[in-house]
Amino acid sequence: MDSWLLFKALLLGLVEGLTEFLPISSTGHLIIVGSLLDYTDEQSKVFKIVIQLAAILAVCWFYRQRLTQMVMRLWTRSPEQRFALHILIAFLPALVLGVFLHSLIKTYLFNPLTVAAALIAGGVLILYLERRPPRVRFTEVESITWREALKVGFAQTLAMFPGVSRSGATIMGGLIFGLSRQAATELSFFLAIPTMLAATVYDVYKARDLLVFDALPVFAVGFLAAFVAALLTVKALLHYVSRHSFEVFAWYRIAFGGLVLLTAYMGWVAW
Repeated sequence: MDSWLLFKALLLGLVEGLTEFLPISSTGHLIIVGSLLDYTDEQSKVFKIVIQLAAILAVCWFYRQRLTQMVMRLWTRSPEQRFALHILIAFLPALVLGVFLHSLIKTYLFNPLTVAAALIAGGVLILYLERRPPRVRFTEVESITWREALKVGFAQTLAMFPGVSRSGATIMGGLIFGLSRQAATELSFFLAIPTMLAATVYDVYKARDLLVFDALPVFAVGFLAAFVAALLTVKALLHYVSRHSFEVFAWYRIAFGGLVLLTAYMGWVAW
């Protein structure tokens, strides 16, 4: 097995795990880093599906006790049943729009320059939202109503544009609709589970002909790297948002997106 290919897998796995649940766009980073590493062939498409699954499983493992309790009480009238219903409601907009727009977006918008522009625009929006007076109505994620869940679900659909960030759209949507930073972040994590699982299953089905045994070592390295990095990131982000705003992520988005556009304009990198 090519050691350089394994290194690419390790690096991209770390990128996926570190960025999936931060409001900085994992898809955007994978597009940009994958382009830099010249890992954009057909196998890379399947690889990105595999490492995304690792990130989903990491958040499931982190919340395993709450998810188990939710499943056990799913068929009884309980707060867990109500919360599970709200997650389903929040997931529906992305499910419906994703079916119609998935292929169109992947065909025309998955390139480093559109990602860079979206990173900058999203960073500016985060700065604006963080400097508004807070209007917190929900400090616990389980206390949200179906209305707030649906609103955040529509906010999540903005993330179909690569570079916007699924976690960024849901967290900022949560803040707009009255959730605390902690509650908005946790809602983003829980909403990621059905959203990313659905997208992964759909992508695997479409790319089923590209699944080959020879690529197993590459997929395994990327999967493990993404799982560990995502697990550490989820824990660190919850600790961070309990004490800080999201402004640092906004400035990072602006700086990173600006750097990509600058390198393109100067001709330093042929994106």
